[in-house]
Amino acid sequence: MYGKIISIDTRYFRLPLEGNLVDAIHGKHSFFEVITVEVMLESGVKGVGYTYTGGIGGAAIAVMIEKDLTPLLIGKEMQCPETMNQMMARGIHYVARGGIASFAISALDIAFWDAMLKQKGMGLSGYLGNPSSKVPVYYGGIDLMLTEKELLNQIEGQMGQGHNAFKIKLGRQDGDEDIARVRAVRRLIGDKAVFMVDANMAWDEAAAIEMAKRLEEFRITWLEEPTDPDDYEAYARIGQATSIPIAMGENLHTIYEHEMALRIGHIKCPIPDASNAGGITGFIKVAGLAGQYHLKVHSHGMQELHVNILAGLENRGYIEFHSFPIWQYTKRPLIIREGYLEPSDLPGTGVEFDWEKLEKMNQ
Repeated sequence: MYGKIISIDTRYFRLPLEGNLVDAIHGKHSFFEVITVEVMLESGVKGVGYTYTGGIGGAAIAVMIEKDLTPLLIGKEMQCPETMNQMMARGIHYVARGGIASFAISALDIAFWDAMLKQKGMGLSGYLGNPSSKVPVYYGGIDLMLTEKELLNQIEGQMGQGHNAFKIKLGRQDGDEDIARVRAVRRLIGDKAVFMVDANMAWDEAAAIEMAKRLEEFRITWLEEPTDPDDYEAYARIGQATSIPIAMGENLHTIYEHEMALRIGHIKCPIPDASNAGGITGFIKVAGLAGQYHLKVHSHGMQELHVNILAGLENRGYIEFHSFPIWQYTKRPLIIREGYLEPSDLPGTGVEFDWEKLEKMNQ
C-alpha cells in the first residue's frame, strides 16, 4: 500500500510538428497529442504519467480518464502498479480491451509506476533488476514523401547527432521508388550499419512477400508492419517467405494481441509501446513473452521513457528515436552518443515534464 489517491489531474495538449512527416497509412502529420495525468497521494507523493496519439483520439482518451477511471480510483488505496492496472481494466472491462481504453489505462499505469518508484527512492531501470548504462537507439523517420535527396540529407543530419542505426518508411505507390530509396540509404550509411524499414501496413500479403524478397539484398535488420497487424496468419506466411525478420507491435494494445503475434504470426522483432500496451506494466509483460520465445524486445516512440524501461530488461533491444518529440517537452535532454542513449537514474520513471513549455506550445 502506498496511500490513498486523493486527486487525479488530466491535461490534454495538441502540439505542433514540423516538416513533411508522411507515412503510408496515416498521411501527413502536422501535430500530435499528449495526454498527461498527475496522481496525487495523501502522502504528498505525485506520480506523473502520459500517453500520446498521432493526432486523432486524444480528447476521447482524456474524457475516459476524467469520466470513467478517475471516479473509479479516487479514494482507493494505491497498490502496486500491476494491481492498479488490473483494477482499471476490470472497472471498465466492457470497453477496455484495446482501443482508446488501452491508452487511458497506460497513462495512469505510468503515473502509478512513477509514484511507487518515488516512494521507494528508486529509478526505473534499477528497480527492474538488469540495469545497463546505455541502450542502443535507432532514428525512426516519418519520411515517405521526402525526395531521395531530402531523405539522404535528413539521415546525414541524424548521423551528425550521433545516430548510426536508421529506419525509413516504405509504401510508395511505385515499389521501384521504395527500392531506389533503400538502395540510396544503404549506400550512404554503409554495408554494416543497422537499417530497418517500415511499411505502415501499406501492402497486402502478396505485395509484402514480393517486396520482402526484393529487399533481401540490402541486409535489412527488420521489415516492420508489412500488412494489417490483425492478420497474424499473413505475418507468419510473410516471415516464412523471406530471410528478413518481421517486426510489429505498435498497433497491438493488449497482451493477448502480442501473444498471438508471437505464437501465430511468428514475428521476430516485437515492438510494443508503453503508451498503448497497458503502460509500463504492459510493456514488461510483452518483454516477458518475447523472452519465452528467446527474442529481444524493442520499443516504439516515447524514447524518453522507453530508454529507462529497456535499460532494466535483460532482453533489451533497440529504442526507436521517434519523430514525435515528446522528449523536447521534458526537463531531461536526450543525447545520443555513438548510437546509444543513457537512462535516467533519478527516482521515478525518469520523465519530468516542462509544463510551461507544454502550455506555451499547446495549439
